[in-house]
Order: sequence, then structure tokens, then C-alpha cells
Amino acid sequence: MTESDGPDANPREWYLYILECAGGRLYTGITLDLEARYKAHASGKGARFTRSYPPERIVFTRRFASRSEALKAEYAIKKMPAAGKRGMIRRAGNMEQLD
Repeated sequence: MTESDGPDANPREWYLYILECAGGRLYTGITLDLEARYKAHASGKGARFTRSYPPERIVFTRRFASRSEALKAEYAIKKMPAAGKRGMIRRAGNMEQLD
């Protein structure tokens, strides 16, 4: 049985995350397993962006009940300017300072 097999399936939570990467750059993504995904990014096996700008830490996370919800949020955040993302991170209290 997979997570899409109906209401009795055991759905897994999706995570939206933002990484602070080398040079103060931000990377946004989604995953089912935050720890494993961070390790992939840190080891150079994640996204092309994080191979060029290795992650330094996770600065923001939010859980979603479905992949669709997480993708919509990811799309909205990726459209934001970096200053808007930093402000969102500060307001969420996930990070004291990101400048």
C-alpha cells in the first residue's frame, strides 16, 4: 500500500526547508526526510546549487500534510526576494539573525 492508496493509508508529512548556504545564499526545497536530505546536500549529492554553495545550516522548516501543499509553498517562497525570505525566517523565530 502506498501513501496515495486512500484514506486508510498512513500519509507522511512533507517538509519545506530553507538552507543558509556559502556566501549567505538561501536554498529552498521540500522533502519527506529532512535529515537525510540535508546530509545529501552537505555531501554534494543534493541539488546542483548546493554543490556550488554548500549548506551551512537549516534556517527554516515547516511541515505540510501533502506534497501538493509543500510544492505550492515552495513555489511561493522561491518567487520571494532574498530580503523577504530573511524577514519571513526572522518572524518565524527559526533564526535570530540572517544578514
